[in-house]
Amino acid sequence: MGKSSLKMKQLPFMAVVCIVMLFVVYRTLKYQSYQEEIDKQWNFREDEKASSETSGNLKGLPRGIIQATSDFELRPLWSPSSLRSKVSVYSNRNLLAVPVGIKQKHNVDAMVQKFLPDNFTIILFHYDANMDGWWDLNWTSKAIHITAQNQTKWWFAKRFLHPDIVSIYDYIFLWDEDLGVEHFSPSRYIEIVKEEGLEISQPALDPNSTEIHHRITVRARTKKVHRRVYELRGSTRCSEASKGPPCTGFVEGMAPVFSRSAWYCTWHLIQNDLVHGWGVDIKIGYCAQGDRTQNVGVVDSEYVVHKAIQTLGGSDDPTKVSNRQRTTPVQFLMAFRVIILFHLLTHSILTSFSCVLFTNQKHGVAAFDQRVEIRRQSTWELEVFKERWNRAIAEDKNWVNPFKSDKKRTRQRRKTNQFS
Repeated sequence: MGKSSLKMKQLPFMAVVCIVMLFVVYRTLKYQSYQEEIDKQWNFREDEKASSETSGNLKGLPRGIIQATSDFELRPLWSPSSLRSKVSVYSNRNLLAVPVGIKQKHNVDAMVQKFLPDNFTIILFHYDANMDGWWDLNWTSKAIHITAQNQTKWWFAKRFLHPDIVSIYDYIFLWDEDLGVEHFSPSRYIEIVKEEGLEISQPALDPNSTEIHHRITVRARTKKVHRRVYELRGSTRCSEASKGPPCTGFVEGMAPVFSRSAWYCTWHLIQNDLVHGWGVDIKIGYCAQGDRTQNVGVVDSEYVVHKAIQTLGGSDDPTKVSNRQRTTPVQFLMAFRVIILFHLLTHSILTSFSCVLFTNQKHGVAAFDQRVEIRRQSTWELEVFKERWNRAIAEDKNWVNPFKSDKKRTRQRRKTNQFS
């Protein structure tokens, strides 16, 4: 009897506690909702302010005359009178942009010959400033040529492939010049990308390519497309639990293909002053317009051969590079680590002997290997990019990492499968 009366006395107390807890939860949720509304209004005001500033700069123009975008379409200086009133309508247009040097003229010619029949606009970035050697090719006059001495693909892309300029193109192919396209069809590739819903993609690499850096880029002979790789050996372990690069949601920087929306995001990711682009490929999945494990993939049925011919700062004789022993991914990683360690250990020594090296240069001896200097700068830029990414995350309090809870979702999915 005493126990039951005690329980009866505790019931009102428990009810009060529950009411208080519900009230606290209600107030917390209401406050969070209020904060979200404030943030939305603030962001809206910021966007509205930017928009008003832009429109304010255009207030001298009637709204209907404003053209907010442009393109790379070539238009003649003159045309027959019967065609002057006709306005060209562009549809299913795509863009191929390639950094080129005269030493790779033959390979670039073969590449462009593949793309031109499929209604591609061609833009060549001449990093060696040599344009005269290209005019004997029958398609040269149909291409856009941009020249800047000793600049990289990402430097050109940041300056000349602004989203407003390439907005008419469905897909942007930003490729290196040393890719063999004997087994590649641009039209079939685009069909596959559309069918699979890939916002960011690349053709697979032939296993016999001269150089392969990441296992995920290797062609799977029995598949049309793959989005992940399984690798249980080496320093990079890729399993079903892997939810990020380079196991899934990853393409390499040598032959990426972007949808219009993905390129809009990627262009803003490219750092204006970091020309080599190291580190961008790891973060490129954030521009996949959704789940990177689904919207980023490698197309196996349309593949290319990576010839790995060094260009900027490379040998004058391409055959010396292309005929060298093939490098496996593991060998490359080991060699890369040794090179970086060697650079760090010898940097002070090289600096100490700068006077001697300069004297040798005056007597005709090369002061330094340009490839070594390029690799050193690339590594430095990678660290700078990482620091900027981490700093941007720390400073942007409203940014939510869309892939942060991947592991939690995986664990929850496993639990669900166990009990189902």
